Amino acid sequence: MQHNHETYLREAIRLSEAAMANGNEPFGALLVKDGQVILRAENTVFTGRDMTNHAEMNLVKEAMRRFEPTDLLEATLYTSTEPCAMCSGAIYWSGIGRVVFACSEARLGQIAGIGLAVPCRVVFDSGARRVEVIGPLLEEEAVQTHMNYWPRRGVE
Repeated sequence: MQHNHETYLREAIRLSEAAMANGNEPFGALLVKDGQVILRAENTVFTGRDMTNHAEMNLVKEAMRRFEPTDLLEATLYTSTEPCAMCSGAIYWSGIGRVVFACSEARLGQIAGIGLAVPCRVVFDSGARRVEVIGPLLEEEAVQTHMNYWPRRGVE
């Protein structure tokens, strides 16, 4: 199957911009199966008053409500920024088979001065089940949203 990673990543980046416009941190994610977007999620840490409401966590929780684990194995999670260790654990346990990300955790750390600095590949490689990881792709496009957000937050 041919994957159009750039199209889906650009949509994830647009979701990150929407999250920022809605008063949250700039992160967005979507789930694609058989070439169709089946779920979209934004970061809602501030509006949801829950620091675990990362875009990927919101997406995984909703995916688990709506789909069977066997369906998720063939799905791809596209995200504007590499999943953190918490989100990577949730993705692993959900059974999602592939992750494609734009901005790397390392680059986010350079811009925002935050993060656990644990690449998602490290988390996934610690498990018994393989999760394919592709990225960073379109990193410079994804970085622009972070550059617009984090300096405003007073983070150098």
